[in-house]
Amino acid sequence: MLLSSADAVLNVRPGPGDLDVGIAGKYPAGGPADFEVRAFFPVDGVTREDPVTGSFNASLAQWLLGSGLAQAPYLVRQGTVLGRRGQVRITQDATGQVWVGGSAVTCVAGTVEL
Repeated sequence: MLLSSADAVLNVRPGPGDLDVGIAGKYPAGGPADFEVRAFFPVDGVTREDPVTGSFNASLAQWLLGSGLAQAPYLVRQGTVLGRRGQVRITQDATGQVWVGGSAVTCVAGTVEL
């Protein structure tokens, strides 16, 4: 769902329930990114928020680019309300393929022995 602005996205406060939705809003020129994005999903009747969601950003990019609401490349912020600093880069190659990228921080590493 596209809201009127990035500030509108940041001001959403979901209550309890079975909410499964993504929202986005555009920053004004010169903002910290091009869009602010949030993705919510239900867990046992409680709405949770994903700090960074590649799959939502990919589908959102397809819609924004396809409808002319954005032009690649663009930068997305996500996780801001959670105190995270997620940044997702959206690019598009010469064939029209959309690419979702960014940096990651390894929090846990290990091996599995079979």
